[in-house]
Amino acid sequence: MNCSGGASSMTATQQRDWQLSLDDGEVLHIRRIWQDAAGAPVLLIHGVMANGRIFYTDSGKGLAHYLAAAGFDVFVADLRGRGQSTPKISAASQHGQTEIICRDLPALHGAIRRLKGEVAVHWMAHSWGGVHMSSCLLRHPRLASQVASLVYFGSKRSIAVRNWRKFLEVDLVWNVLARWLIRMFGYLPARRIGLGADDETEKSHRQSKCWAQRRPWVDSDDGFDYGAAARHVSLPPTLYFAARNDPCRGHADDVRRFRDESGPHLSRLRLLGRAAGHWHDYDHVSLLTHPDAPADHFPLLLEWLAGRYDKVIENY
Repeated sequence: MNCSGGASSMTATQQRDWQLSLDDGEVLHIRRIWQDAAGAPVLLIHGVMANGRIFYTDSGKGLAHYLAAAGFDVFVADLRGRGQSTPKISAASQHGQTEIICRDLPALHGAIRRLKGEVAVHWMAHSWGGVHMSSCLLRHPRLASQVASLVYFGSKRSIAVRNWRKFLEVDLVWNVLARWLIRMFGYLPARRIGLGADDETEKSHRQSKCWAQRRPWVDSDDGFDYGAAARHVSLPPTLYFAARNDPCRGHADDVRRFRDESGPHLSRLRLLGRAAGHWHDYDHVSLLTHPDAPADHFPLLLEWLAGRYDKVIENY
């Protein structure tokens, strides 16, 4: 694999686009955003039907720019086929979440460490990206020792809550409509129909749909048991954010169950809502993108990255 890229700058923040070529022909796009090139590295990973753009804007807003302004060296990835990664997802795409867990994340982590030196990397994710990250570290314990901390926004592995939004968004749209679209197109054209910011392969949809149904945390390709691995591998210190106004895509009960099934590890679960002292009852997306997030709860993740875990109080 190899990296290539070109640089540009905006005010005090610099950006560089990288292409990370994998040995199976996939090329991953990485947006590097920084003010201090010597800063501690942070890897940001998006969820399903999404890409790295959820973490930054061209006008300098978003979590990636917030972290860069705080002195971190930030690497935002587009997983295979999404965003500016190539080839784009199509009916010919055969990859799924197993490839993300076993190939993409280890390759991204390795590329960052080759650039930065043998230093620990902070990992952060939105939604299903947290499932990919924890699965990768449980499957590759060597990597877990090289990750300084984890921060997840609305990440859950299975959905047990029952309400009308879950019936509509998960049972009907994700489980039924999405499968119908996949049979028609050969992949899920989520971006074309306005269902999400990016598309999903048949395999990635099938695998995530299975895990979301409270089935055992087992890989459908080779039977690797992530739940069993969690009893022997300790994840890095992990901060779990959940949004008060998130009824099904990252409900706090499901986030807590994801934390619990991930094995014993230092962790905090923080519910973002007015009753807990926060400025808003955030939802699944706004907990990451709301313009008040940098002043409201993003400072908590800085405490976490600094190792001041006692400064982050669990409130759920």
